[in-house]
Amino acid sequence: GSPIPEAVAGLTVLDLGCGTGRDCYVLSNLVGACGKVIGVDMTEEQLEVARRAVDSMTKKYGYSAPNVDFRSGKIEDLVACGIEDDSVDIVLSNCVLNLSPDKERVFSEIFRVLKPGGELYFSDVYADRRIPEKLQNDPVFRGECLGGALYFEDFRRLLNRYGCNDYRVITKTEIDLNNAAIAEQAGCMQFYSMTVRAFNLEVLEDCEEDYGQIATYLGTAPGRPHGFTLDEEHVFETGRPERVSGNTAAMLNETRFQKYFDVIGSRARHFGPFEASSAAMTKLPGGESSGKSSGGSCC
Repeated sequence: GSPIPEAVAGLTVLDLGCGTGRDCYVLSNLVGACGKVIGVDMTEEQLEVARRAVDSMTKKYGYSAPNVDFRSGKIEDLVACGIEDDSVDIVLSNCVLNLSPDKERVFSEIFRVLKPGGELYFSDVYADRRIPEKLQNDPVFRGECLGGALYFEDFRRLLNRYGCNDYRVITKTEIDLNNAAIAEQAGCMQFYSMTVRAFNLEVLEDCEEDYGQIATYLGTAPGRPHGFTLDEEHVFETGRPERVSGNTAAMLNETRFQKYFDVIGSRARHFGPFEASSAAMTKLPGGESSGKSSGGSCC
């Protein structure tokens, strides 16, 4: 599957490690003629394939001009790709960040190009501990997207360094190591395919705090008439008011989701740590938004 969030019409979206452009062309349709999709990849052969379809896909979608732009370069150096500060609404990536030899540089670039309130939304492989250097450099482990897997806590620390104190998990699925030789090398290490979202919001705190805020989903996000999933813990039924933490309120009210929610309250008064209630919530009709993870988007 492709890690593509909701409500992207008219936005500028950056796909890191776009390959042959499959996700970019899905996004081309979703962002519409007023939106823009930028695909970055370091493999010229894949970009050549991606560029072949520009004219035909532009015609298929009925656009007067292409809204996709494929650029050659490394995801660690988006300056060289001509991507300016605060110029992107959403950064996407599908099982690519684990392959980078310099993840800190990648995240630095991501938060440089994201607009205030912009979103990082990606699928990748994570580990329950740091990968030993020997396995990091093992060609089979690396090729299976395991050698470069992010340790959960190191991922959190990376985000913190760039001012993002909270991230949300959309789906999380343990990866079965069906190859006996790989499983033997991994030992007790566990790997997970996770889809994650994080916002470029300075107001986020490193703990969930209670400010007495209430959020109600209006049912107006495209394709989400009955409910809206922010993450696996927060599934909002249309019209039902829910208590939310200060961080969750900011994610709903200071991003592109603002027009789909009515958020009541401010941070003027603090009530201590936020204690989750039954607001994390039941599966909605049609299966369109479940608070429980059922699968990952990446390898």
